[in-house]
Amino acid sequence: MQEPLRSYRDGYLISLNLGTPQQVIQVYMDTGSDLTWVPCGSFSFDCMDCDNFRNYKLAATYSPSSSSSSFRDLCSSPYCLDVHSSDDSYDPCAVAGCSLATLVKDTCPRPCPPFSYTYGAGGLVIGTLTRDSIRVHGRSSPGVTRVVSNFSFGCVAAAYREPVGIVGFGKGPLSLPSQLGFLQKGFSHCFLGFKFSGNPNISSPLIIGDLAIFSKDYLQFTTMLSNPLYPNSYYIGLEGITVGNSSVTVPPSLRSFDSEGNGGMLIDSGTTYTHLPDPLYSQLLSVIGSMANYPRSTEHEARTGFDLCYRVPYLNSSFSEDDLPSISFQFLNNMTLTLPKENYFYPINAPSNSIVIKCFLFQNMEDGDYGPAGIFGSFQQQNVEVVYDLQKERIGFQPMDCASAAASHDLPGH
Repeated sequence: MQEPLRSYRDGYLISLNLGTPQQVIQVYMDTGSDLTWVPCGSFSFDCMDCDNFRNYKLAATYSPSSSSSSFRDLCSSPYCLDVHSSDDSYDPCAVAGCSLATLVKDTCPRPCPPFSYTYGAGGLVIGTLTRDSIRVHGRSSPGVTRVVSNFSFGCVAAAYREPVGIVGFGKGPLSLPSQLGFLQKGFSHCFLGFKFSGNPNISSPLIIGDLAIFSKDYLQFTTMLSNPLYPNSYYIGLEGITVGNSSVTVPPSLRSFDSEGNGGMLIDSGTTYTHLPDPLYSQLLSVIGSMANYPRSTEHEARTGFDLCYRVPYLNSSFSEDDLPSISFQFLNNMTLTLPKENYFYPINAPSNSIVIKCFLFQNMEDGDYGPAGIFGSFQQQNVEVVYDLQKERIGFQPMDCASAAASHDLPGH
């Protein structure tokens, strides 16, 4: 299957075609979680602490009563057990003190109890597990859709810090690739540059299935690490970082796990910026600072929260060449990815007096001792073809102009 991805604000949107007749819902693609959920109800979707999105208007909310093929998932469903089995103290079953073993029986005719689902950044959604048909576009004939019945997803009426629905691409049973039978194959994406954010006319392909991994020998691949305590997430191992001609030493925690499952580098399209732990992060800032020959803009650092902002002469393009240092990641399997410069030094304002402010868009991993040691975020994956080869348990990278690549694909709605 092939679906168009569109950049929006801090992530990438995919259209879900749900129900009979179909309802089109825009949701974020997230490789860091499993559950797919959509804002639910005509007027009832409520998002708390979502002030940053106060001008965001939902393109649509899903109405189960308007679909003849919609029904509540039952407590006998394996998906019901999965959505309630997470370590979540807010889960309604946990709050009520009820045992899942008493709910989940082959003969249980009751609806799956309402669930809550938490995200690493503190977001939370509460909803009911629903089933409905989903339509997906074929890769060889993009105009042709295939109807998949009984797709299980969350119908969410209340959310905290999660104003837009999410489609999960993790390795768990609830994820879209898993439910559609693609988990033994793979998927690939090429995220558009941030400058296309909000442009509805430009999209790039998300390809799922054999063609995502077929004839990809031109990519460099790194090993997909397996975290036994978090088996549904995608991890890679970071061995080194090169800034210009200097190397920065990377701690072993970014390529290995401790007995509690902490460590490794999570690759996550649902996290915007790459996060690195201290002291590595501070060392990286220090090396960049010693090489950058432009004046700092502490005013913009204070305003944006980014730790390095520079006043760079503006020529004829915000993305014109500058003397800011290049950055490369060395991953396991002797694989080097040189990041496109606009993926980390990005102009955050319009040019003024022949000066543009460029900020370093990495962030500090504040909980470096708990959870992943680092996160490879979506902003740093722009204009890079990323291939998740689940068959061979590896992830491939190749810098690419994703907007140009999109033009070579006959994307639906493109």
